Amino acid sequence: MGASSRVFLKLGAVLCLAGAAALGQAEQVVNVYSHRHYETDQRLYERFQRETGIAVRVVQAGAAELIERLRAEGARSPADLLITVDAGRLQRAKALGLLQPAGSRILEQTVPAGLRDPEGTWFGLTTRARVIVYAKDRVDPRELAGYEELTDPRWRGRLLVRSSTSEYNQSLLAWLIEARGEQAARLWAEGMVANFARAPKGNDRDQVKAVVAGEGDIALVNTYYIGLLLNSEDPEERKVGAAVGVAFPRETHLNISGAGITASSRNAANARRLLEFLVSEEAQRVFADANYEYPVNPQVRPSALLASWGQVPASPTGIGNLGKHYEAALRIFDLAGWR
Repeated sequence: MGASSRVFLKLGAVLCLAGAAALGQAEQVVNVYSHRHYETDQRLYERFQRETGIAVRVVQAGAAELIERLRAEGARSPADLLITVDAGRLQRAKALGLLQPAGSRILEQTVPAGLRDPEGTWFGLTTRARVIVYAKDRVDPRELAGYEELTDPRWRGRLLVRSSTSEYNQSLLAWLIEARGEQAARLWAEGMVANFARAPKGNDRDQVKAVVAGEGDIALVNTYYIGLLLNSEDPEERKVGAAVGVAFPRETHLNISGAGITASSRNAANARRLLEFLVSEEAQRVFADANYEYPVNPQVRPSALLASWGQVPASPTGIGNLGKHYEAALRIFDLAGWR
């Protein structure tokens, strides 16, 4: 079994499919299926447990595996809360009937409308801006006003980006379809492919490293990964992070981490309390300061690092409806030759 398909159990919990549901009824507990894998999340779960007496038991795996597991388990699933990355995956879980409306005024009042499902089945917890990074010694950031500029012939052989299988790129293209229409999105994807410095490979940090190594001059990455590089224990990675600049497109797309209460939940009230805690000012400051993510709670400011890059330009295009464009996005990637 490969690392991507293993299920890791957190906080000392062993969730047995046959027994977890009964356990959830016997004591105060919330069972979480999570795609996120950060120490910050574990610290927040532990804080929530201390403050409420509700135990948080977590199963970790990839988003696709967790969604399939929920679908296969059906009404017998022990899961109360699904946490994953990307609005499209949350929309897929909703479309499969795996989520239920949270019914929380706190969530609706705290999370901006553009960062949650219009019907209240999922809510954003954090965001990451999809930005353009550039080699400070070779690129004038004034040439990077928007995503459309990346298709300009001046960038021929200079653009680095990860593959079309990345949920971040799929979400960005779905956002462009929502904002500009399918024809414009296809022209953009074709223009991007024409400017590739090399075949897409690696993760976002690898794109930044390739810029610094001279394989290309600009790259599309999430802000979160720049924070990881700049705060790495590896001095070489810190040098890489410091060698690039960050440019925000005039309308910047946000990727999200979000969560929804499962349709099968036997502890929905506890799951709702955990969700409300995760968007509270207390928890949002932890996400912002320790994990280099943007808070969804408008009352919480970004970390000093993120603030140093400037304010994220607002976009009139929300993410609540992006899920309906993912099939078109995958088709466009294929037609454009973006592998």
